Amino acid sequence: MAFDVVASTFQHKAITKTAPRRAIEVGLMGFGLMIYFNLVGLIGQFMERFIIEGLATLAHTVFLGIAIGVGGLTSHRLLNETVTRRYLYSALAGLISGCSLAVLVFVIDHAQGAIFGAEFDVRFMFVALSPKLLDFLTFGTAPENAVFYHLIGGVVLGLFGALLYHLPNVLRRPLIGGLAAVWFIGLFSELIQLAMQFEVVDDFRNFFFTWEGQTEQGAVTVFVITFAIMAFVTHRGDAVMTGFRAMPSSGQKSARYALYLLAVVLFLLFPMAAGSFFGQVLMLVGLYALMGMGLNIEIGLAGLLDMGFVAFFATGAYTIALFTTSTEDVACVTPPCDYLIQIFDDRSLTWWEALPIAMIASLVMGVLFGIPVLKVRGDYLAVATLGLGEIIRVVVVSDMAAPMLGGSQGILAIPRPHLFGFEFSDPIQLFYLTLVSTIVAAYFAWALENSRLGRAWMAIREDEDVGQALGVNLINVKLLAYGLGAVFAGLAGAIFAAMLASIYPHSFQLLISINILALIIVGGIGSLPGVVVGSLMLIGTPELLREFGEFRFLAYGIVLVVMMRVKPLGLWPSSVRKRELQSVEEAEALIKQRTQGQKA
Repeated sequence: MAFDVVASTFQHKAITKTAPRRAIEVGLMGFGLMIYFNLVGLIGQFMERFIIEGLATLAHTVFLGIAIGVGGLTSHRLLNETVTRRYLYSALAGLISGCSLAVLVFVIDHAQGAIFGAEFDVRFMFVALSPKLLDFLTFGTAPENAVFYHLIGGVVLGLFGALLYHLPNVLRRPLIGGLAAVWFIGLFSELIQLAMQFEVVDDFRNFFFTWEGQTEQGAVTVFVITFAIMAFVTHRGDAVMTGFRAMPSSGQKSARYALYLLAVVLFLLFPMAAGSFFGQVLMLVGLYALMGMGLNIEIGLAGLLDMGFVAFFATGAYTIALFTTSTEDVACVTPPCDYLIQIFDDRSLTWWEALPIAMIASLVMGVLFGIPVLKVRGDYLAVATLGLGEIIRVVVVSDMAAPMLGGSQGILAIPRPHLFGFEFSDPIQLFYLTLVSTIVAAYFAWALENSRLGRAWMAIREDEDVGQALGVNLINVKLLAYGLGAVFAGLAGAIFAAMLASIYPHSFQLLISINILALIIVGGIGSLPGVVVGSLMLIGTPELLREFGEFRFLAYGIVLVVMMRVKPLGLWPSSVRKRELQSVEEAEALIKQRTQGQKA
């Protein structure tokens, strides 16, 4: 009862917030974002990257986006007010956000100076507040004038954000889409140019880009084309979809299949056209998707939280290395290693011959890994598997295993896969090998999920005791989950070893297990398409933003936080979990309805 009273009090306060208070709250959010980005040095790096050469940097677009967003969000939160009052409060929110840059100009300009008779120095704490940043914020004018410009600019941009919000969809969507396209293409201009290194497109590339960013005529062209396309879609999209639905079912299926086929062909041809860098990125995405499918068996189906999954990845890589490299590359001094030399001294195995051994070794490692934690559940299971993974990492770098595994020096000269005389050496070629492996693994993962074993996994995921009462053998089912999940990671490790042609212990850190777990959560636990989408988001995107250094992980963290708030089931949730969530929501609505009826 006390909790209900407190909750109702908070709800009442939220409902009775005044319009000025809401505007000030939104303005303070913009104020805080601008201050934060400047203090951490993000703007200092962004102002060196042009979106439009000689006209707008990435830092400019960040400031403009925050100020315009503040104005639009204020209008959105004041739907009960008149249009005039919305514009006024949007201007107020923009003014508050603009005050942040005015404050920074004042602080940097007076750094190491005296204010009110006291020494004022903040650069010893915030090194990003440099004279270079001051020059950027003052536009080459006097600081007093810059303060005035930021205040007026905040008001104008806040009003522009409100104007965007009040425009009809037929104008607002194309305008925002055009600006977003210019920003996106300018941000990835270097990557786009890397994918256009052909003489036949030199004139086209030079019209749109320089190595500093987009050209002005290129940006205008991109905006106009995107605006026209978005305007057509917004104005005629419903009519086109209505006509498509009116087509016979056979025609709809043919159109869908044609689009799917076109998408597959473009995807297969893209790495060859784009170059080795994009092939490398796509291969990493495929490797993490492959490992994600294995961990999805353990977590998504069986409910076994495994934080030591990287150990299976390392098992596959080291097994390939041991059975394919020459024994001269490993200094063996122990009797077991001497025995291996006697067996494989005459002939090392090829990559394809060693691949089944690597997968079987990963399967055995997964079973052995699962035996000590059979009786452990919940958070304790995560801690236990984390400990086992660390034990394996320490063993790999230990002096005891160094004669066989190479210790911290690793194993070198791992041969590439050969097939019918063709060597998979280039990242693009290895990407196609990874793609085929991922497709085959996805089929087996789908078959396992829809099998009797998959239903047993889902049963123990929901409740182990109930599953056991229904006849599920907990020991067999859990060990199979660990073992079969490890096979996927072992396959990924084998491809990884072929990619690098050498392996080192530091390549198998705990962060890999964390990344795999994160991509499963972001994509959707228990969903195979979600694993691929999560890998694209959390592995592909940071790789494409590598030029921004450590700041790319800021975007990584923001995406994770937003995902947990907006789509808690993931970007592509499984149908089972969607039905479960729908059932829970219906039950909660029914209980709420009955409770209100009893009170009445």
